[in-house]
Amino acid sequence: MTAGTIVAAFGRHFEVLDDAGTRWHCVTRGKRTSFACGDRVEFKPTSGGEGVIQHNAPRTSLLHRSDAFKEKLLAANVTQVFIVVATEPSFSDELISRCLCAAEDQHLKAHIVLNKIDLSDRLPAARARLALFAELGYELIEVAANTDAGAIVPHLAGEVSILVGQSGMGKSTLTNALIPDANAATREISDALDTGKHTTTATRLYPLAGGGALIDSPGLQAFGLAHLDQTALAASFREFAPYLGQCRFRDCRHEHEPGCAIRDAVDSGHIARRRFDHYRLLRDEIDHARRQAQGW
Repeated sequence: MTAGTIVAAFGRHFEVLDDAGTRWHCVTRGKRTSFACGDRVEFKPTSGGEGVIQHNAPRTSLLHRSDAFKEKLLAANVTQVFIVVATEPSFSDELISRCLCAAEDQHLKAHIVLNKIDLSDRLPAARARLALFAELGYELIEVAANTDAGAIVPHLAGEVSILVGQSGMGKSTLTNALIPDANAATREISDALDTGKHTTTATRLYPLAGGGALIDSPGLQAFGLAHLDQTALAASFREFAPYLGQCRFRDCRHEHEPGCAIRDAVDSGHIARRRFDHYRLLRDEIDHARRQAQGW
């Protein structure tokens, strides 16, 4: 058996970097695909630089998204998330809330990266939309990835970080700015797996010279959270914390029940109504996914 780290995930194909620095093209046994970029694994070498993954070590974290019927593993053993948005194209604040919920559930640090700040005429509007999250204590890092991504560098040392966000926000440009040989590494992985047409949908891990790693992930159009229950969902909204457990009814859904501490906090301005709308949307979406999964 050989130990290593999954550094690229293409469906059921994986590239594993062993502890000696050799890259292997690995597959899984049978149809099992429950491995993620960043997983520590043991694999059985076969021939020609290929191998079969046998199992993975216990994870410290798992970032993933899910709906009623399936889940998509994004990355394992990460310590922080960078949610990348841009001055253009327009970004979804609801998707930001979804990513933050996923990060909070796994006790990961989360930062919001505003890219393309060189488009100065769009900058005030983007900042105004992100104020909702900055007021909650999430750090906003501003960059123009095509010229200078240096503001992110101090946050990387010793961390396993993942970039997430919608397509078009500049994650690839940001990765190339932070990892000078990222394009070359991508070509090597593509050549090794002979799956060039899938490279834009791959998740890739790049070890950092100063320690830690950076993971680039495909552009997101959706981020389902069906794997969270209602308690975990509410706990993933950090501004809810002072009010959880304070409602009159233990099974309060924070909808129309009398004596709801969360609703009172919204009405008094201590919880932003926009964030509460995000919570309600996610709560109902999770309920619907559970009913679908049970055949209701």
